[in-house]
Amino acid sequence: MPETGKWQVRWQSAARSARSATRAAVRTAQTAVDATRQAWQATPRHTQQTWRLTAVSAATGLAVAIVAVAASGPWDSGQRTAERAEAAVMDGASGEHHAPDPRPAPSAPPVLPALGGPAPGAAGRGAAPAPTDAGLADALAPLLKDPALGPLRTASVLDVAAGREVFGEGQGKAATPASTVKLATAVAALSALGPDHRIDTTVVMAGKKRIVLVGGGDPTLTARAPRPGAEEQPANLRTLADATARALKKRHLTKISLGYDTSAYSGPGRHPIGPNENIAPVTALMTDEARLDDSDHGTAPRDPDPARTAAGTFADLLHDRGITVDGDPGGAKAPKKPDRIAAVHSLPLSALVERMLTYSDNDIAEALARQTALASRQPASFAGAGKAVRTALQREHLPLSGAVFEDGSGLDRDDKVTAALLSRLLLHASSPDHPALRPVVTGLPVAAFTGTLSNRYRGQSAGAGAVRAKTGTLTGVNTLAGTVVDADGRLLVFSFMTTGTTDPQGAQTALDKLASAVANCGCR
Repeated sequence: MPETGKWQVRWQSAARSARSATRAAVRTAQTAVDATRQAWQATPRHTQQTWRLTAVSAATGLAVAIVAVAASGPWDSGQRTAERAEAAVMDGASGEHHAPDPRPAPSAPPVLPALGGPAPGAAGRGAAPAPTDAGLADALAPLLKDPALGPLRTASVLDVAAGREVFGEGQGKAATPASTVKLATAVAALSALGPDHRIDTTVVMAGKKRIVLVGGGDPTLTARAPRPGAEEQPANLRTLADATARALKKRHLTKISLGYDTSAYSGPGRHPIGPNENIAPVTALMTDEARLDDSDHGTAPRDPDPARTAAGTFADLLHDRGITVDGDPGGAKAPKKPDRIAAVHSLPLSALVERMLTYSDNDIAEALARQTALASRQPASFAGAGKAVRTALQREHLPLSGAVFEDGSGLDRDDKVTAALLSRLLLHASSPDHPALRPVVTGLPVAAFTGTLSNRYRGQSAGAGAVRAKTGTLTGVNTLAGTVVDADGRLLVFSFMTTGTTDPQGAQTALDKLASAVANCGCR
């Protein structure tokens, strides 16, 4: 059976060749995986954030498209507006609220280009066709005439790759920014401190049997149990109590007195807005933003004396760990050369900036403005923080004509910025030349999906999922500033401001249409 013998030999030879090829392919794949892992680990955190953002954008778009086809249901959404104490919130509600009528989830583009990157299939950064000034004017000028906008309406749109303005109207006029001033606070803090900076809360010895809890200004310090499954946890007062109790027991101390030090900050702690559910008294020591409920963002009743309450909670935690605190905690000053026995550290500044922008968190904003003041050797007060923010932005050569920074959150109506400054802040943060500022972009809410934009852009498919923007809302003031990839894949940044509005919902819709028009526009 010669033919059978030849077939068997050929088969065995082919099988051996296949096995060899398979082993070689496996080795090659493993080498590629190892190389990719090493490259990822060596990549700076801000670059990882950009890559993650791109991947998440793509995954989000695909997932939402599938959900929109498969089923319709209620869309969880919310928007927080910052109001003076005596002014009612626009729609008669405050804090997070949900749409009364179930609607299908909006559809997002399946893939968004990386920040500052080319359109798919293009060669080189910025290779996507650039919009023309006339093309954008044709698309945006009619929308700026919407009667829902107030008598003062300004706009600025910049091409990120070219670094130039492609549309402007009244862009040099200073106006009240509301919460979009947080973009200035974020850029200033990241420029002065860097994205990896952390805020410490410490415990020091102040005598043989006395300790002092020293606030460093971390508003996200929590007294709650750690959240299960969270990749990164905020600094926890329970962890600080654990470390303090261990240190005291090593010194054979089980009964001490406790003081608390808030001297890192100076000046009045109460915001000019007055007692308000949008912001706690600004102090260097607080837990959970002084919230009196179990919320972690949005409006909430606030403790009038956050530092004292935090110290009292710390005393209770020490008692649970076998340390008796003699008497009630009182205000104190840490020694000039402290003997530190325990400390906890906040999340990195990059994470704090992202949270501040996503949820328009006023407490974090005021804290970051004061951290900027401390880094600039200015008094950590409202006045000192405003001066420090301005100085930090001057060093970045940003256009500050007419700019006034009375606070870091935008709750103060005396804040003033131009649309040109807001768009330049975003251009600066989007540039590859300033990677430390990237959290300003990655923290922006995504239209129809996250943060203060989760309840907006319904029915505007061009903007939903494509627009990323910081909102600003006070009575009669509506602003929007962010990034968008246009129909040709070109990354643009924009800012739209209006003052004197009487129809808040109409004004928001008009601003959203402007941003959606940029997303839908090739405009050549």
